[in-house]
This record gives sequence, structure tokens and C-alpha cells, in this order.
Amino acid sequence: MRSSEAQSESVFRHRVLPILEVILASVIWGSSFVGVKLALDDAGPFTIAALRYSIAAVLLIPFINWRRLLKSQMTPGLWGRFIAIGLSQYTVGNAALFLALRMIPATSGSLALSLCPIPVWAFGVFFLRERPNALQVVGTAAAIGGSLLFFRSGLVPIPASAIGLLLVAILSFAVLPVLGRKLSKARNLGTSAITGVPLAIGGGVLIVIALVIEGVPHLPASTWTIILGLAVVNTVGAYLLFNHALQQMGAGEANVLLSLTPLSTAAIAWGVFGERMTALQLCAMAIVIGGIALAQRRTRRL
Repeated sequence: MRSSEAQSESVFRHRVLPILEVILASVIWGSSFVGVKLALDDAGPFTIAALRYSIAAVLLIPFINWRRLLKSQMTPGLWGRFIAIGLSQYTVGNAALFLALRMIPATSGSLALSLCPIPVWAFGVFFLRERPNALQVVGTAAAIGGSLLFFRSGLVPIPASAIGLLLVAILSFAVLPVLGRKLSKARNLGTSAITGVPLAIGGGVLIVIALVIEGVPHLPASTWTIILGLAVVNTVGAYLLFNHALQQMGAGEANVLLSLTPLSTAAIAWGVFGERMTALQLCAMAIVIGGIALAQRRTRRL
């Protein structure tokens, strides 16, 4: 009996819990696109990103075990990975995404980012020497085709500049799952450090950029409320969940589950902005998500 209970507990901890964590993170991140769209009415994209990630970093810093971090055996390459995650995920990726959201609906931005598993898989081929099988090739083609179908019948015409910004965001967001998986798998740093240090690096750079380009912000209370919500729930909460799940789950597996994000964005945007989708767009979204899931099948863990 005890052996059975221990086995069930192990399955929950090592498989079920990480899946639930990533699903919850994907739902939370689905609301981020709506929150950012609302905040863009009163603040610039760099200001929103800088405040969101800097506040989140400040909240996490007290929980980081700095002694363990500095004594880590990964120290020689550790800070390089932290910097790479901070700049790619928070400075470049989110700045590009927020700029794109000025020109496109929230649902379109969320769906575009559902393509992130494709570069994650490609980076795995390059860095980890994992070659795709036939199912992965077919799934990748289906995901790309579904995305093109969605944008062709998009809610509004998508400017070429927005597509370029989304491409930059997709490539930038592919760095965290690969490097974050390596850091989380070691389990000697702590989830707060893996989440908080890159946030501080990326948020700090964004503060400088925001002040230079957009100046000192003067925001109404409603916008501050949105930004605080994005910092506490959508950043601290969701990234802690995602990074903790990466201790047990491969980067590819996690990104398949993040394909649920567009569904949650579409549901929220429907109620907030009235961004309705046609039957063809719903079919396109299903093709994208199905293709990405197929592209991640039978891959080895990163």
C-alpha cells in the first residue's frame, strides 16, 4: 500500500504537477496580451515592459539564495546564461512584442507566439544535435501553414513591420526554454534565482531604454494597477511556475502546453475588446496548435 502511494505521489510530483504548472502559466500569460493592450493607451511599450519586469525583479530579489548562487559550480557560464535569458526574453523579445501589439489585435500576437516551439526545436537541433523525424517535419509544416492561414484571414490587416517585430519576439522567446531548462535541471540554484536574476538584468536595461526614448512616465492609477498585476501575477507567478516545471519537463514539452495561450487570449479579448474570430480563423488556430503538438512528439528532453 505504501509503495503504491509513494508511486502515485511520485507520478503527481514528476509528471502531473509540472503539466498543471505550465497550463496555469499559459492561461495567465494569455491575459498578458490584453493587459498590455489596455496599458498602451497611457504608456509606451518600453515603459510598460521596464516597470513590469523591474517590479517583478525587486519582489523576487529577497527570496534569492545569493550564497548558494555565488558558490554554484555553474558560475563560469552561469552569468552568461542569465544575461542571455534576461536580454532575449525581457529586453528584446517583449519590447518587440509590445511594439507589435500597437498595430495588431491581442489574439493575433498571442497566436504568433504559439510558434515558439518551432525555433526551440530548431535550437535543439543546432545546440543539442537532435535531428527531426518525419512527424516533426510534418508538424512544423502544419504549424506554419496554419499561422499563414490565420494571418491571411486575420481580424485586421497585419502590417509588414508588425510581422517583422513578431518574428524577432518569437526567436527571442525561444532562448528561455532551452537555457532555462539547463539551469532548472541542475536544481542547485533555486527557482527564485533562475527567475529573478534574468528579470533584474532585462528590466534594468529596459529602464534605461524607456527613460531615453519615452521619458519619465506619468500614469493614471488604473494603468499602475494593470502594470502591478502584470508584474505580480503574470511575471512573478507565471515565470516561477514555468521555471519550476522545467525541473521535470523538457523545453519542447512545456512549449507544446504553452500553445494553449492563444485560446485564453482569444476568450479574454473577445470579452474585453470584442475581437471575434471567424470559423476559418478558429480552424487555423486548431491547425497551428495541432501542428506544434505533432512537431514536438517523440523528441528527447532538452
